[in-house]
Amino acid sequence: MSYSPERTEKKCLNCGTIVAGRYCQNCGQENVVRRESFAKLVLHFFYDITHFDGKFFYTLRYLLFRPGFLSKEFCEGRRMKYLNPVRMYVFTSTIFFLVFFLIVTPETFNTSLSVDQAYTPQERKDLIEEFQKEYQQGEDTAGLLKKIALLKDSSHPLTRRQLMSDSAHAKPTKDKQNSGWLQNLLVRRFKLDQNFPEASRQATYEFLNLFLHKLPYLLFLSLPLFALILKLLYIRRKQFFYFDHTIFSIHHYVVSFMILLVCFLFGRLYGVSGWSFLKYLLWAMLLVLPVHLFSAMLTFYRQNWFKTTIKFLLLNMLGFISLVILFILFFFITLLFP
Repeated sequence: MSYSPERTEKKCLNCGTIVAGRYCQNCGQENVVRRESFAKLVLHFFYDITHFDGKFFYTLRYLLFRPGFLSKEFCEGRRMKYLNPVRMYVFTSTIFFLVFFLIVTPETFNTSLSVDQAYTPQERKDLIEEFQKEYQQGEDTAGLLKKIALLKDSSHPLTRRQLMSDSAHAKPTKDKQNSGWLQNLLVRRFKLDQNFPEASRQATYEFLNLFLHKLPYLLFLSLPLFALILKLLYIRRKQFFYFDHTIFSIHHYVVSFMILLVCFLFGRLYGVSGWSFLKYLLWAMLLVLPVHLFSAMLTFYRQNWFKTTIKFLLLNMLGFISLVILFILFFFITLLFP
């Protein structure tokens, strides 16, 4: 409900229906004055934010501490008190991936992949020796001399990306000739200099960066597959429709996002402080996720422990297989298409 004054005229501005109260019984539009002051607009903004926050934390409390209860409430039609599951998913997934991309980068998997990190003095020395050997063999003498000069100039930092930009038109090196087919494909895929010794590293960096940014789409596509698996596992329970399984899946994904965010926090704090108890808290939080899912299945589907345990194990196995298939699919999409 807004703070705007109600119109004296009872004809709805949206659909023309005669309004019985503050809201149109036909289209739902609020029958308030059309023009408002800037102060009223600011007031609406803060009201909407606090209203959203209130519903969000109220809904989150039930999601985290009463597994399966909120899905049951929503599917039984009791929805007004809680935040819509789709809005909940969009909000939590946005926060999750914002934090995820701040913490997880290609360098997380291998620090040597960083193409924007400056060469150390020892790395400069090793590369100079490598290029001098190639120069003695008569390979691209002009290009090699330019790179050697850049490496010897220690007055400013030099990154792999900068050095690579000056490495065009060289003859194939042994590193290129000995590269695997996948590395060669990645180098061509990202249109890098195939003759530069570190082209494979640059290509791997670019590929991982692209692949990581496709993870939100991968998880979004995995959600209907997760719901489909639940539908198949509970196919004899005729009272549950695919819609019900989807709501349950959305709530499970939201809980997963929140728990993983806490895990990221513990992991970051552990990396900074080195406090060993944070490592144990991180593992404990990871164990909460399957326990929460199992409890939610018990509450929502209302089957005994034995049947739920069997279906829980099958759900995790089939869910893992579907994720692997999606990972392979997105791997080749990232590899073959811009």
